Amino acid sequence: MDDIVKQALAKWPNVPDCYGWLGLDARGRWYLRDDATQAVGGFPHSKGSLLQHDKLIAFIARNYEHDAQGQWFFQNGPQRVYVELEAAPWVWRLQPHDLRAVSHTGREASVRHCLLDELGRVYLDTDLGLGLVHTLDVALAADAVTDGRWTPEDVKAQDLPIRYGYVCSPRARWEAGAQQHP
Repeated sequence: MDDIVKQALAKWPNVPDCYGWLGLDARGRWYLRDDATQAVGGFPHSKGSLLQHDKLIAFIARNYEHDAQGQWFFQNGPQRVYVELEAAPWVWRLQPHDLRAVSHTGREASVRHCLLDELGRVYLDTDLGLGLVHTLDVALAADAVTDGRWTPEDVKAQDLPIRYGYVCSPRARWEAGAQQHP
């Protein structure tokens, strides 16, 4: 976490959390979701505006974490901005020479298991948690399976959040009353 974020947390400890305003799609792209976007529907049906500002994206990446309930958030100064997930908390890019998994935030992870859902999407369970393999890297994942490096386990996508302890829509959970409103 950035030092400036830690300082803001100490200075303003009771800033309300923010729900529904940030989304992460299945390709590792961040979307800002204003009131009008949220009124149209949930993420990813109503995505919002694609973030393209490199410094803002890097700031989000450095301050991307999860809470004890498996809800992922971006710590924006003293405020937690909870993230709506299209598929999983991580999106993996595979490195062509050695199949290292690097997250959409630039963090490297060690692969433990490979999973394949009913739609043919490839997930990797890693030391950082579960993530979806980026669509551009599925051929590399297929090579790893063919070479015997990974043996995919068949799973149902709907079972993954419970099995791996993450929440796709913190906003829906908050609205349903599973979270206390600050």
